Amino acid sequence: MSDSLAKREDRLSKRTSKEKLFDFVNNVIWVIIVLVVLYPLWLIFIASVSSADAIYAGKVLIVPIDFSLIGYEAVFQHPLLMRSYLNSIIYTFLGTLVSFMVTMMAAYALSRSFYGKKFVNLYFIFTMFFTGGLIPQFLMNRQLGLYNTVTIMIIINCVSVWNLMIARTYISNSIPGELYEAAVLDGAGHFTYFFKVVIPLSKTIIAVLCVYYGVARWNDFFTALVYIRDDVKLPLQTVLMRIIATAQAGSSLDSFMGFFGDGRVISEAIRRAEVVKYCCIVVATAPVIFVFIYMQKFFVEGVTMGSLKG
Repeated sequence: MSDSLAKREDRLSKRTSKEKLFDFVNNVIWVIIVLVVLYPLWLIFIASVSSADAIYAGKVLIVPIDFSLIGYEAVFQHPLLMRSYLNSIIYTFLGTLVSFMVTMMAAYALSRSFYGKKFVNLYFIFTMFFTGGLIPQFLMNRQLGLYNTVTIMIIINCVSVWNLMIARTYISNSIPGELYEAAVLDGAGHFTYFFKVVIPLSKTIIAVLCVYYGVARWNDFFTALVYIRDDVKLPLQTVLMRIIATAQAGSSLDSFMGFFGDGRVISEAIRRAEVVKYCCIVVATAPVIFVFIYMQKFFVEGVTMGSLKG
């Protein structure tokens, strides 16, 4: 062990000046890239806790100016916000659960050899490039009785073909076919093999699917705009979009009078709306950021393994 450490230190000491210069430049470039990526996030956060006057004056650059929580008060006191937060959690959890189960089942089926497999693969891939469009989809879902229901928020866009192909490649490359043969000899069928062998061995790709589907579900506001009529069923993103639109327009200030003061003019409300906008971004993205940070290890590993050619 000591010999190997000594050899390593000797190699490091013999590095040329060009190699050291390359490492220095490389580190500087990556630091700049990280700052470029993180600064907009930091700017949004500090703007959300700064005063409207400081934001309009362009003073908010590095640290908050005139610390204020009036934007968060306006957002969290909105009558629909907490209900929509709960709705988004329910839609995201159930929708992600359904999506990853259906995706994994389809991926497992496509990883097996069967008659007509090429046609089924082509059928799935075809839907990546051609769809019926929004109006036919809306008419079909309304005929099925899904309009203005919680069900439509859970099952719509249930499967992403891209995610399906990643999962199929992962199963084909990471789970040996000999395991299936051994399971068949023990009397196991496809369902038993899938739930007791494939699922336990696919935790990495399941984490990737949960991140992909979860983020998409959490950020989805368009589905509610099209299919949901009752305000109590709206998800968080749709409510936040309404808050921003109402505040910026300044034409419907009844719901914001309690936040901005009864005697304030519309121009004052619009100025404060700038702070509300940043607060809405923080409220909407914070949960997703925390989840991604927690699952990034599985995410990177799963994407790398699932992207191998199968």
